[in-house]
Amino acid sequence: MQKLTGLERILRTVKHQEPDRVPHFEMLIDKKVRDAITRDSSATYEDFIEKMDLDAVVIFDKTWTWTYEVVDAARGIRRDQWGSLVQSTTTDLGYVVEPAIKSKKDIDTYVPPNPDDSWRYEYLRRLVKRWKGQRAIIAHCTDVFETARASLIGEVPYFEAMVEAPEVCEWANSIVADYNLRFFRNCVDEGADIIMVSGDWAMTEQPMVSRTHTKRFLIPAFRKIVDLAHSRGVPCFKHSDGNIMPIFDLVVDAGADGIHPIDPMAGMDMAECKARFGRKICLMGNVSCAFSLVTGTTDEVRKETKEVIRRGGKGGGLICMSSNTIHSGVKPENYVAMIKAIKEYGKYPLEDHFDNLVMPGSGAI
Repeated sequence: MQKLTGLERILRTVKHQEPDRVPHFEMLIDKKVRDAITRDSSATYEDFIEKMDLDAVVIFDKTWTWTYEVVDAARGIRRDQWGSLVQSTTTDLGYVVEPAIKSKKDIDTYVPPNPDDSWRYEYLRRLVKRWKGQRAIIAHCTDVFETARASLIGEVPYFEAMVEAPEVCEWANSIVADYNLRFFRNCVDEGADIIMVSGDWAMTEQPMVSRTHTKRFLIPAFRKIVDLAHSRGVPCFKHSDGNIMPIFDLVVDAGADGIHPIDPMAGMDMAECKARFGRKICLMGNVSCAFSLVTGTTDEVRKETKEVIRRGGKGGGLICMSSNTIHSGVKPENYVAMIKAIKEYGKYPLEDHFDNLVMPGSGAI
């Protein structure tokens, strides 16, 4: 097979067709790791994508499209566009320390951010101009459940409201869902090839809420985004850490085209997911960024990457990625080893490298 572009490679994979090789990209790649690999602290994210020849580039919303107002520079406190206070960290993302809504009065007077602000799409336009048709351009947004829960209502009040005041959750969900839908519509208009929604629906042992509450509060907004994506002819990916196995079928039934990261720390097994769901959804993951990429040797990373491909790559339907992101704790040489292993062992037909591939949709590992 002739060499495909990154976009072609990913689109074939999502359609469960075997491309020339297993594709690879990451949601986030920490600058510390990028600088160590390029040996150039002035190199940009785009420079890194070009140097490592990754198949996609991601416009991560919190980094490129959200607004922030400095509240306390000394303490690293900022107010994000939803009105919550965020504690800055040494990595790309901070964490919410105070939600926007603290009383009913706040709900009555709340003004959400405007997704139609033209400046939000400046970086996307730049990437489209540089790589349209060559690398997949992925527009990302944070999941309704995460933003409504953490940024608007607050973690504990949101979970309490699910039972005691569901209308509050539905109000917050509708605010964020309207923003996300308009944001993604604009992204596709500007040239995005794929949309990706990230936000955890599970913890290490189990989903955050019951199937009943997942169906009521999490799935509807996500399904609207999937429907929008499909109406515009683009795939939609979903990220959630944790053990989502008890609700995996709900993600599939909502129409997601890909699911990331098949979290190994939560006991998620690539082979089991391939055997059960491998004809219905593209699997994305799951080289451990908690263990092998952080503390392992390059040989251990190569071995694990090869095993991920064996378990998930047959028949297409696998994008080999880390089990979350390439964070600041990842050894640069290990990430390079992972990329090289994908390009070596991910060449189709995989039978040239493996004798015991897991068959998609077979139901058996």
